[in-house]
Amino acid sequence: MAILALFDCLRPHVTATTLRPCSRITRALLVMTGRITMLGLARWAGKGASYRTVQRFFSTVLPWAMLFWVFFRQHVHRAAHVYLLGGEAVVVTQAGKPTYGLDRFFASLYGKPVPGMSFLALSLVSVQERRSFPIRVAQVVRSEAEKAARKAKARAKKPHPSTAKRRPGRSQGSKNKDKAAVTLTPKLRRIQSMIDALLHLIAQCIPLTYWVLDGHFGHHNALRTAHPCQLHLISKLRSDSALYMPYEGPYAGSGPHRT
Repeated sequence: MAILALFDCLRPHVTATTLRPCSRITRALLVMTGRITMLGLARWAGKGASYRTVQRFFSTVLPWAMLFWVFFRQHVHRAAHVYLLGGEAVVVTQAGKPTYGLDRFFASLYGKPVPGMSFLALSLVSVQERRSFPIRVAQVVRSEAEKAARKAKARAKKPHPSTAKRRPGRSQGSKNKDKAAVTLTPKLRRIQSMIDALLHLIAQCIPLTYWVLDGHFGHHNALRTAHPCQLHLISKLRSDSALYMPYEGPYAGSGPHRT
């Protein structure tokens, strides 16, 4: 019951009618075992949280981003700590056509795309405590145009039998491209919008400098996504990255300078 008292800070942002079933559902989440379902929550929550009440609660539109931030600022935030902004995508396996946002997403645990739902989470990571606190969560719902682009890209990767093997090196006639001007993918645009909304919400209460992502985002486009948000990217180079050190040798005397 002491944990439920922590919800008092949320009263200015939600009504008492909504906060009452929220406390009962939270208590059921803390004690129940097995897979989390609405029917299981109704059984474990006891009196005052029937199955219809649980359905009504999850169909209510709540300012979850504001609730996460208010709870973090009231009970978790430490002014002397250094925080990093972390991002991670989580895939939950699910079957059934009526499920909202159902698609095939790559799951690292299975090592292949699986049918399910994907959620993108942003967390504030305390360097001193070495703990992560989720602060913003959004479901990834792909548009029809994005699905068509993925299918076209997958078909383009398959080698055609009649296609001759391309010679190694740079193709003849290719020109240098402006690497500063990149076209962000829908995934990166979705992440950038979430970061902008989060930075606007915290309103300089926590100075954020670094953005931590896994090796999937260790590329140039993700770096260009972090720069407009005034963040530095911490990630791991992908296995297909080509890393070259700057040339510091003497000039040959003729021709262009080596880079």
